[in-house]
Amino acid sequence: MKTPIADPADFAALDPFFRIIEQGLDGLVEPGHFFDLLAEDVTVEYVVTVPGYPARVEGRTAVAELYRPYGSMLVLDRCFDLAVYHDVTKGVVVLEYGSEGRVVGAGGRYANRYISVLTLRDREVVHWRDYLDPVAVFDAVGWPAH
Repeated sequence: MKTPIADPADFAALDPFFRIIEQGLDGLVEPGHFFDLLAEDVTVEYVVTVPGYPARVEGRTAVAELYRPYGSMLVLDRCFDLAVYHDVTKGVVVLEYGSEGRVVGAGGRYANRYISVLTLRDREVVHWRDYLDPVAVFDAVGWPAH
């Protein structure tokens, strides 16, 4: 196993996200935990995102470190409505899905929709472009403050 984390429990808040991505890529990449699906030198671009979040992250370990603190801010209860589109000739997979969860501390609800465009090489994700609704994030965390 090549997961760059000592304890997967550190990422329990994102388990529904990890499971839906693993489901969407089943049979297209080597099986394993979400982080195992990413190439060591993966590039992740957050095309539509929120202020203060990086637009680009390079490397599997950097992605893990970006996701590590999520449990202190947000806990996902479920991810759902997965649609998978796969272009075999180009090695591109598009995943559409939704999530629901709660904001830690404030107790507010969180719900969002995503589109992830993944490029595969040698049965690993080498490039990931992610799109989400930033207004849903703002609403959940109460930004800007009223």
